[in-house]
Amino acid sequence: MPASVLTIIVFCVVGSTQAKTASPVRINKCCEKFEVVYDGKCTVADTINATVWKPEFTGRKGERDVQVDNYRFVIGLPDCGTKQKFNIYDYHDSYDKLILFPDGQLRHLILRYGSSVRNGVGRYLDEDYIDDATGDRNNGPLIQYDYAQGLYCMDRAIGSGIDGTTPMESLIAKVCSPKEEIHWTDSDVMLRKIINPICHGMAMIILLIVAIIYFVLPTLRDLVGNMVTTITMCLIVSQAADLVRIFTEFSNHVSFLVADLFFYVSLLGAFFWLNAMGYYIWKMFRTRNVFLRVSDGRKYCWYSGYAWGCTGTMAAIAVFAHFFLDLPDRRGDAGAGSGVSESHHNGGESVFEGQDNISWLGIAVFFTPIAFIIIVNIFFFVTTLRFINRMHTYGRIHHKLRCSFVMFTLIFATMSIAWLFLILSWMHFDGLLYLHIIANALQAPCILYICVLRQKHVTFLVKSCFRDQVPQTTEWGDEMTYMNGGDY
Repeated sequence: MPASVLTIIVFCVVGSTQAKTASPVRINKCCEKFEVVYDGKCTVADTINATVWKPEFTGRKGERDVQVDNYRFVIGLPDCGTKQKFNIYDYHDSYDKLILFPDGQLRHLILRYGSSVRNGVGRYLDEDYIDDATGDRNNGPLIQYDYAQGLYCMDRAIGSGIDGTTPMESLIAKVCSPKEEIHWTDSDVMLRKIINPICHGMAMIILLIVAIIYFVLPTLRDLVGNMVTTITMCLIVSQAADLVRIFTEFSNHVSFLVADLFFYVSLLGAFFWLNAMGYYIWKMFRTRNVFLRVSDGRKYCWYSGYAWGCTGTMAAIAVFAHFFLDLPDRRGDAGAGSGVSESHHNGGESVFEGQDNISWLGIAVFFTPIAFIIIVNIFFFVTTLRFINRMHTYGRIHHKLRCSFVMFTLIFATMSIAWLFLILSWMHFDGLLYLHIIANALQAPCILYICVLRQKHVTFLVKSCFRDQVPQTTEWGDEMTYMNGGDY
C-alpha cells in the first residue's frame, strides 16, 4: 500500500513538471507571424524581401542567445487601458536597448553613451551592474523599465530608404506607459491634472463673457471691438486645445498632433490680430483725417485677410516642416508646455520615440512670427505713445483711440507675458511650469479687467443691457450717444 501511494505521488510530480515544461512562453508580437512593420504599418515580409522577426532571448545575468524552443506568439497591440502607448526603437547607435528574457518579460534599457556600451550591455542586467569592473558609475544605464506579458509587443521594423539610401532596420516595441500610479492627492498631480484644467475651464468661460459682451452690444461692434472679439475667440480655442494636451494618457498619437495644431494656430492667430489692432491704432493716430469714408466692416475684411492669411501660411509651413524637414527621431520631444510630454529623462533625450507631437522645427515656425510680432508691436507702442504725448488737444475720436491704445497696450503685455512663461515651461523645471500655469490662469481675468471692468463706458453699457436700455448704434458709436456717460 505505501509503495502504491509513493508511485502515485511520483507520477503526479513528474506529470506536473512535464505540464509546466510543456507550457509555452508567450511572446507578444505586433503584427502577424508572416508580417513586419514597414514604414509604421504591418506588411507581408515577402512583398519587401524581408525576414520575419524571431525572438532572441537574453538571460537575467547577461547570457546571450539563450535557447527557448517552446514559445508561441500572441498577436496584437498591448491593452493599455487609459495609459498611453509609446514606440521604442532599438537600432544601431541608439540609446535604447530592448532585451527579451526567457520568461517573456521585456526590459527597456536607456544607455548613456549609445554604442560605446552596447557591446557590454549584458553586464548591466544584473542588479549590481553599478559596481562593474571599471568602477565607473557613469557607464550604467540611465534608467530601465520592465514590461510584463500583455503590456508590450515586439517586431522587426524596416524604414524605406530616402533618396536611394539603405533601408534602416531595427527592433520596435509598442509598450504601455510605465509611469507609476500617483494618487490624486499628490500636490504635483493636484496642480497639473486638477487645478490646471479647472483654470483652463474658468479661463474659457471668462473669455467667452468678454467675447459675448463685445459681440452683443451694438455700440461696441466697431473695428476695435470686433478685433477684441476675434482675439478672445482665438484664445478660447487655444485654451480648449491646451486642455486636451494636459490629459495625454487619454489620447492617441493623432490627437496629440491635432491638439498641438489647434493650440499653436489659434495662439498665432491671436497675436496676428493683436498686431492688426496695433497697426490700426498707430495708423489712425498718424493720419490727418480720421473721418474716413471706409466702413468698419470693410476694414475688418482687410485685416481678416492679413491675419488669417498669415496664420494659415505659417501653419502650412509648420506642418510641412514637421512632416518633411524635421528628423523623425526628434519628433515627440516637443509639446512639453503645460506638462504635456513628461517622457524625458535627465540626459535630455526622449525616452520614448515615435510620439507624434509637433516637432521643434514646427514650433519654431509657429513661434518665430510671434517674436517678430512682439517686436513690431513694441514699435507701434513707442511711436504711438510719442505721438500722443506731443498732442495738446484732441476730440472725441482721438479720445476713443487713446482708450483703445491703452487697451491694446495692456492686452499686448498680458499675452506677451503668458507667451514668455509658456516658453520657459519647456525647460522641464517644475517651478517654471508652475509659473506658467499661474500666468495662464491669470491671463483671462486680466483681459476681462482690461476690456470690461476697467472701462466705465463698457460697464455702463452692460448695466444698461440688464435694465433693457441698450443704446442704439450710431455712426460713431457710443461716444456720440452718451456724451457725458463717463470716461473711457
